[in-house]
Amino acid sequence: MGQQQLLLIILSVIVLGIAVAVGITMFSDSSINVNRDALTNDLAALASRAHQYFRRPSYLTGGGNSFAGLTADAAGLRKLTNKPTNENGTYSIVIAGSGFGPAATVEILGVGTEQFAGAAVSARVRVYPDRDSVWIVN
Repeated sequence: MGQQQLLLIILSVIVLGIAVAVGITMFSDSSINVNRDALTNDLAALASRAHQYFRRPSYLTGGGNSFAGLTADAAGLRKLTNKPTNENGTYSIVIAGSGFGPAATVEILGVGTEQFAGAAVSARVRVYPDRDSVWIVN
């Protein structure tokens, strides 16, 4: 009877260890996905502000049908937001606004707070006058 109890205890410890490992993995995957979702939501909000900037006349501190004022530095990003960093990540303009009318574009990068495969979770949005395109980098 002692050997059966010992085997049951060992089997229980193994099953418990596997359950804990699976739980940790699931929690990690969930936090990465939540950070990606939050990044894409923030990028969509910044894209909306870029659209507003594009449509606003230049005499009202807008782009006047251009993204040219959205430069790839802190001054360009300040035209969209006063807080380039929040609890979800850090945002920057990586491709400065260019062109007028339908050829205009600007690209914004969001770098998250969670790590995936040794690198920070990140996403980008390319903003055009009539649409925007969001994609996950990592």
